[in-house]
Amino acid sequence: MAQRSGRLPLFRLTASALTVLVGAALLTTYGGESRADGARPLATSPFPFPHDGTGMVPLWPGSPEPIESTQFTLPDGTLVTRFGLVGRNRHARERGEGWAEIGYGKNETVDAAGNPVDKGPGHYLDFVKNYFQNRTWGVEIIDNSRVAGVTVPTLKINNYFQEAQRAGGRSFFHRFDSPGVTGFGWMSPGKLVDSKLYGVDEANCPVVPRPPNGALLHPDTGLNDGCSATVNSFPGHDALSYDTNGVLVPSKNVPGATRFYDFAVTNGETGIFVPGKNVPSRPLKVGDAVEFTQAFFSTPEAMAAVGDNGAFHYYTTEVTYVVGTGLRPWYGIQPRLNSAPLPDETLQGGTGSVSYDYSDGSTFIFQQQQNNIGMQDMQRFVEGRRLLHSNMTTGDHNEPGNDRNPNVVGLQGPSFNQSSCFACHVNNGRSPAPATLNQKVDQMVVRVGAYDQQGQLLPDPNYGVTVQMNAYDAKGKLVDLGRSVRVAGFDTHSVSLADGTSVELRKPRLSFSGPVPQVVSLRAAQPIIGLGLLEAIPEADILARVRATPDEDGVKGQANFVFDPDTGAVRLGRFGWKAGKFSLRHQSASALLEDMSVTTSVFPSRECLSGPATCKTAPAEKGLTDADLQAVSRYLSLVAVPAQRSVESGFPKGVAPLPYLDVDPPKIARGEAVFKSAHCASCHTAQMKTGSGHEFQEVRDQTIKPYTDLLLHDMGPDLADNYAEGLASGSMWRTTPLWGIGYTERVMGTGGTVGYLHDGRARTLTEAVMWHGGEAERAKQRFAALAAADRQALLAFLQSL
Repeated sequence: MAQRSGRLPLFRLTASALTVLVGAALLTTYGGESRADGARPLATSPFPFPHDGTGMVPLWPGSPEPIESTQFTLPDGTLVTRFGLVGRNRHARERGEGWAEIGYGKNETVDAAGNPVDKGPGHYLDFVKNYFQNRTWGVEIIDNSRVAGVTVPTLKINNYFQEAQRAGGRSFFHRFDSPGVTGFGWMSPGKLVDSKLYGVDEANCPVVPRPPNGALLHPDTGLNDGCSATVNSFPGHDALSYDTNGVLVPSKNVPGATRFYDFAVTNGETGIFVPGKNVPSRPLKVGDAVEFTQAFFSTPEAMAAVGDNGAFHYYTTEVTYVVGTGLRPWYGIQPRLNSAPLPDETLQGGTGSVSYDYSDGSTFIFQQQQNNIGMQDMQRFVEGRRLLHSNMTTGDHNEPGNDRNPNVVGLQGPSFNQSSCFACHVNNGRSPAPATLNQKVDQMVVRVGAYDQQGQLLPDPNYGVTVQMNAYDAKGKLVDLGRSVRVAGFDTHSVSLADGTSVELRKPRLSFSGPVPQVVSLRAAQPIIGLGLLEAIPEADILARVRATPDEDGVKGQANFVFDPDTGAVRLGRFGWKAGKFSLRHQSASALLEDMSVTTSVFPSRECLSGPATCKTAPAEKGLTDADLQAVSRYLSLVAVPAQRSVESGFPKGVAPLPYLDVDPPKIARGEAVFKSAHCASCHTAQMKTGSGHEFQEVRDQTIKPYTDLLLHDMGPDLADNYAEGLASGSMWRTTPLWGIGYTERVMGTGGTVGYLHDGRARTLTEAVMWHGGEAERAKQRFAALAAADRQALLAFLQSL
C-alpha cells in the first residue's frame, strides 16, 4: 500500500519555511529521550498519510448487532425500551434556591425587590461518590399500546439492579396540580405485582439476570417477579385555574358548599367563584407523556454483600416516556415546569439529547450520558468517566470522595502536560484560552515540528511531536521541566462592522523556555460532546459534501484521510482540528500519549512521540490496558449533546427563570434565518443523519444538528500556522461543530478564560467570525454588513445551541 507523508509542496514554502529546511538538514539524528536543554536530538521520522481515499475502509461496515439493545419491537407490536440510570444527589427541579409559586410558599429565586437571586446550583447533574461502583441500574418498559386490538395500554416495568433492593421506589407523573409540590413530587407509584412488598424495610427484590438482546427475560408475562410494576392509567388530579394572584392552583372547596369550585381571576386582582371539578383517572393512551423516576433503595446489608460500605439510597435521572414511542428529552411547561417532550427541532443530538436543566447545573451539562443510554451501557459510561477523571500517576480521582483507581497508578511517563484528560477538557469542554502575559499553556497542546529538504514534516528534534512541559519530582510534587511554553504577548488589530462597531482581534504570541521549534501550532482542547454521533455518520454522507469545484462563495471542502495505526487501512479522518484522527480509539490513544505520556497498544512506546519509524519496534512500555482504552473511547461515544434552548419554559409566576433558559424564541428563529442567509451553513452543516452500523444503538439512525460537515476548509492566511497533517495544509481546518457552543462560558465556570478557534484567540463569537477568511471570507463579509439587530439575533441563535 502506497504511503505518503504529510508535506507542503516546495513551491508553496515561505522564506521562513526554507530556513526551517536548511536548519533541519544540518541536524544530526540520534535516539534518546526528548530534551530541551541541549542534550542530543531525537531521531525523528515523518508520519505517513494517504494520497487520497483510494481503498478506504469504512469504520462501521454493515449493520451488526449492537452491544446492547436499547429499543426493539416484538412480533406482535409490543415496544420494549431499555435504559440505564445512575445515582443522583437530588431531584431535577431543585436549584440552589428553593421556589414555590408566589403566595404559596418560600420563593428564594428573587429578593424583596423582585431581582433574581443565585444561591448556587442544585445537585442533580453532578455525580455521587463512587458513581462507578454498584450505582447504576437498568429499567425495562414493555409497552403494548401499539399491539392490534389493545384499547387500554399497559406499561410493564422491570428493574435490573447490581444488588438487592427494597421494593417500590418508582414514581410516575409529575405532581403538577399542587402549588406546594414544586421542586419534586409525583402522583403515582405504579402497581407492584406483589403489593405486600410495599413498605417492607428489607432488600426483598433480588438481583435479576440481564435479559438477552432483542428478547424478554419472561416472554409469557413480561414481568420478572413480584417487584415488577404496571402502569395503565393517567392519575386523577385536581383541576387548575387562576386565583387572585394570577397563578395556577387546584380547585378550592368553598366554605359552606358541598362541591369544589375553581377560583377564577378577574382583571388579575379580584376573583369570582365558578364551578370546579376534579379530573378523574383515565386509561393511558398513545402519546401520553409519563415522567418517570426510579430511586435507589438498597440496605447496608445488601450493599455489604457486594463489598460496598457506601451510601445505599440515591435519587436518579428523571426521564419522560411517551406511550407508544419511548424516551424523549423533556422540558418544563406550565403548570409548574411539568414535563413535556421537547420539539424535534431542538434535539441537536437526536433522541439522546440532554433535557433542559432546571437544577442550575449547567457546569455539568457536557458531562451527561445519552438520554436513551442502555442499561449496561450506563455502567460502561461511568467506568469510562472515571478514567477521564483519574490522575495517571497517582490514580486519584479529581472529584473528592471517590476511590483511587489502582489500574492507572504510575502509567505516566517522565514528562507530560497534564495528568488527567479532564485537566484540559475543563468540565468536558474547552481548555482555558491564552489570556494573560506569562501564562503557561500546558492545558493546551503545542504541536511542534520541522520540515526536511523534501518538504516532509517531522516531529521537532528536541521535543517530539508536542512540547511536554511538566513532571513530578521524587516527592510527587509537580515541577516545571524548563521547557515551558508561555504567552509572550498578543498581536492586535481592529476591524469595523458596517454599523460602526469596532472589534479588536488579537492572537497570542508564544515564548519557549527551551529551544524554539521551527514549526509551531497552538491548539485548544475541544468539547467532547456528541463524538459518538459524529463517529456514526457514514463516510459516504461526509464525502458527498465535498465539492469538485467551489460554490459561488468559493467554498469547496476537502476530506482528510489517515492510516489506521492498528491495521494500516486507509480511513476517513473526522476528529481533531485537521481531521487527522479517524476514530475515538485513535483520538484517545493519541491524546493519552501526546498530552499525558501514557502508552497504549495503539502507541506502545514513547518513541512514538518522535515518529513512526521505531514506534512499534521499540520495547513496549507499561500503559493503559486495551480494556481501559476501550472504556475511554466508549465513554466518549456516549457523552450527549444538550438540546437547543429555543423554546420557553413554564416557570411559575414570581419564580425567576434560570438565565440560560430565559430565551427569546422569535429572536432565535430570526437569528437562524440570518445564519442561513449569510451562508454559514455552507460549512457548518445544520443537519446530518447517523448510520446503522455503530456499536452503540443509542447513536444509530439519529437525525442530529452538529453544525459541521467534518471537512477541511482553507480559512485563509490569518488562521494559518503551516503545520500540515496529511491533506490538510497549514491554512486548512476541519469545520468545528457548533452544537453546545452557547454553554461555553457556563461549562468553563471558574476553570479559566473562554476562547474560540484553534488557539483560543477569539474572546467572543463576534471575534471568532471576524477571524474567518479564505473559503469563509464572503460569509464573514455578510456578517460584518449586518444591521445590529440582525447580528444580535444571529448571536442569540448561536447562544441557544
